[in-house]
Amino acid sequence: MSNDVLIPVLAIGTIVVATVIAVWQRTRVAQKKHDPSRSAFVANHGEASRPNRPGTEHT
Repeated sequence: MSNDVLIPVLAIGTIVVATVIAVWQRTRVAQKKHDPSRSAFVANHGEASRPNRPGTEHT
């Protein structure tokens, strides 16, 4: 296989593999959260901040 064919095939293959992995991971997160339509940012944005853990306060 010449480089004229190999390089585009590898580039497209890499994009496809990365997309499949990203979709698979997003699906796993959605299943664990039991809310596939909202991301963590949207679900937590605008709510009160979490309190600091004891011993982590900045002085």
